[in-house]
This record gives sequence, structure tokens and C-alpha cells, in this order.
Amino acid sequence: MATHNEFQKLALIASETPRAQDAYRALMEQHDWVPLDQADAVVVLGGDGFMLQTLHGMLDSHRLIPAYGMNLGTVGFLMNRYRSGINLTKRLNKARGVAIAPLRMHAVTLTGDTVDWRAINEVSLLRETRQTAKIEVSVDDRVRIEELVCDGVLLATPAGSTAYNLSANGPILPLDSQTLALTPISAFRPRRWNGAILPDRSRVKFRILEPEKRPVSAVADQRELRDIAEVSLEIARENALTLLFDPGHTLDERIVAEQFVV
Repeated sequence: MATHNEFQKLALIASETPRAQDAYRALMEQHDWVPLDQADAVVVLGGDGFMLQTLHGMLDSHRLIPAYGMNLGTVGFLMNRYRSGINLTKRLNKARGVAIAPLRMHAVTLTGDTVDWRAINEVSLLRETRQTAKIEVSVDDRVRIEELVCDGVLLATPAGSTAYNLSANGPILPLDSQTLALTPISAFRPRRWNGAILPDRSRVKFRILEPEKRPVSAVADQRELRDIAEVSLEIARENALTLLFDPGHTLDERIVAEQFVV
């Protein structure tokens, strides 16, 4: 983690919500901003969803500059607290950088089409109809579960372990744990399987059983692909992103704190 930065060129972007737009107009008058494609770092105003959208835009454009979020949404797990009337350049230069490597998803549909997407939080497989899904689960080319009967299953990064994974009763993972959470969603069989924590070097593959009768979709953060046949997942270390956090408010601390919420 970096403890000192020297950002000279900053870009400012905001979600379309009224609160974020009000903050955007106020901050526009306080700094000489540059376009995103010329910036050393970007200030993101909004919530976690808008931050994920911004990070995915960076992945698509192959321009991976540090992102500093200020929460003007709801949860704001990936964001810092919004404060007006501050020296924003000084605040960014004191921020700590947290590297986050996304998942690489390679999926094949029933028609033979393929996609390669990235997921910062998680990749989820979800049944499309009232029929439960049947999924074969392999880790590092070894079948671990021959038939998982469920509503779905997901693989989450540490950064995403407090999102959908936590709602599905998956474990919270510290950022430096070098692990992934493999979590079933409403598993019917095996009844006692609650998921697994895997090394982040693992390669995970899901193969859909009876896909015509029991169709399954794959969701990589906010993107959905329907009627899949199989999905392969691994960490994309070459696409690591950097989030900036105020001292004392890093994502590591938030992950620890979340485990003591009662």
C-alpha cells in the first residue's frame, strides 16, 4: 500500500443522483480538473455501484488510474466520507492505495458463444426459472462437487466478500488474505455444504447440468449472460486496480469492522 502520492492531474466524475450532482458543481469550482483520459487519478462522487461502473470503464479502456471515491450513495463500502470545503489535493496525496485484482470470467453459452469479462466483486451463477440449478463444481481441474443442486453459486474476491457473498452467508475475507470465497446460494444438495475458502491462485470451473431444462445465467458484477453451458474463473492479476482511502479508513479496516456488526 502506498502512503504518499503526488497527483498533479485530477479528473472529477459523478453519478446522476441529485446529491452527487450538487457535490460535483461545488467541487468543480475548487480545483482545475482535467479530462479522465489525461488524469493521474480520478475523484468519484456517488455510491458503490457508480464506483464499480467507473472501475469497469477503466478495465474496458485499459487505463487503470487510482480512484478516490466520496460517498454520496447509500452503503459506500468502497468510498470515503464526503466532506466539502477541504483541500482535496492534499487529501488525495495523503490517501492510502489498496490494490484490487478482479476475477477473469470466461463463459460459454449453449449456442457456443463465448465472452471474457472481469468482475471486481463476484461472479454469480443464478437459476433462470423455477427449476433449481444443477452445477458441477471443479477447482484446479478436479471435480469437487459432482452435482450442486441450488438456486446458484458465486465466487467472490476479498473486496466483494461483504457484498452479495455476505448476503448469501459467505465468509468475510481480509484484503491481504489472498483467498476467494466460493459460496452456494440456497443449496438443496449437498445439504451440509456451506461453501469453501480457496487460495486466490485457484482456477474454478462451473459446468451446468441439464442446461436446457434448468437454464442458468452468469452475472459478473453488473453484467449478465444468460443460458450458459460453463464458466471458468481465475484472478486477473494483470488488471489490478487501485482504490484510494483516507488514513484510518481503508478497506481493510472496513472488512474487519463489518465482522463485528450485530
